[in-house]
Amino acid sequence: MSEDKARLSELQSALRAKMADNKTIADSFKIEDGNVVVSSAQKTAFDKNMQDIKEIKSLISGLEQMSEVDSWGSQAKGESVAAAAAAGQAFSQSLRSETIGEAFLNSSEFKSLANGRNGANMPSPFQYGGSLAGISGFAAKDAYTAMPSGFPTQFGTVQRDPIVIQPKRTKRVRDLFPTRTTTAAIIEYFRMTGFTNNAAAVAERNAGNTAFAAKPQSSMSFEGVQTSVKTLAHWEAAHRNVLADEPQLRSIIDNELMYGLRLQEDAQILNGDGTGENLQGVLQTPGIQTYNWSDGAYSATAGLSDSKADAIRRAATLSFLAYYEPSGVVLHPNDWEDLELTKDGQGQYLIAVSVAMGGEPKVWRLPVVETPAMTEGQALVGSFGQGAQLYDREQASIRISEQHADFFIRNAIVILAEQRLALAVKRPESFVKVNFDAAPSA
Repeated sequence: MSEDKARLSELQSALRAKMADNKTIADSFKIEDGNVVVSSAQKTAFDKNMQDIKEIKSLISGLEQMSEVDSWGSQAKGESVAAAAAAGQAFSQSLRSETIGEAFLNSSEFKSLANGRNGANMPSPFQYGGSLAGISGFAAKDAYTAMPSGFPTQFGTVQRDPIVIQPKRTKRVRDLFPTRTTTAAIIEYFRMTGFTNNAAAVAERNAGNTAFAAKPQSSMSFEGVQTSVKTLAHWEAAHRNVLADEPQLRSIIDNELMYGLRLQEDAQILNGDGTGENLQGVLQTPGIQTYNWSDGAYSATAGLSDSKADAIRRAATLSFLAYYEPSGVVLHPNDWEDLELTKDGQGQYLIAVSVAMGGEPKVWRLPVVETPAMTEGQALVGSFGQGAQLYDREQASIRISEQHADFFIRNAIVILAEQRLALAVKRPESFVKVNFDAAPSA
């Protein structure tokens, strides 16, 4: 068994060496006009190292499996039930979705630290390659406002957080958009600023039957727009011991860092002013339509006026009339609460029946995203699938380092999470901002 452990350690060292070689080669790649320029010698060396890495990983996996089988075969018969139960639990865990924190802990970038034995500085950042849709989890954000004093008296305590249960999926504004990946730093596109539709039935010949009839002309107007890829990021400080405490590290990544990025992403997509490093959000894009609740219908005879739900439906009509089918509604939680609590004359809730049974939150057949990033007293209705496009440059990048201030002498590390994205609103008239100013009156 000791020989197997020694061989496993040698293979792991060889794997780290190959990974370091490939990182050096990758760092020498050039990017010109969004394309990666690689020489034949670089590609040959890189591919050879990748083959060696895969082979070494396969050998490591085989040795680890042999060790597990040997351990299982040497245990007493009475332990087999417990082992089977543990195996069943592990299989059940493998069926659920992998969080970003789990992916980070299973990555070669993190494992190269060897739980801190190889230092606390990752040789390369971890890049999450999966889809972020529905995963919960910027100025610098620290777990402590300053180096600790009082309680807790120091970084790290004997008590560690238990493993965190998989968080429930929460809808985000990004869920309403189609997303694309990009390798470019600048996105150029055409924004439609007007459309005149003169399509009509046309006879084969003119009224005098002297010539073929002319067809009517429709017109569309465009403007060229550029938008750059923006970076959203923040970090937290933690004790170096969390490198060996995987449940706590996963919790920090999934429940704090990634969750914080999602909150800021919602705010940028909706309200970014387009200056500096901010996205130009949908609500700040010139040309979107506006509908005021107070412009709705009012019946003095019946004593009834349009509700907030009515205002959303009338805003959806404006999107339809612009030849775009609306695909979602974004609301502040307080306004969504008003809609869900709306009752008819018999005291029955109008739209909350399906929600109470676990259905997807919808109003007028449109999925609803409730987020504090939306200004209270406003809503956004629009064709998120056709009117805008979200581009992901880097969906999630996680890095760890102890090279910050005096963290080295305090056994502290920095955990940094960042993402890079761009937003292109190509059809502004497909979006309608609803102002819940006041109920219609006489």
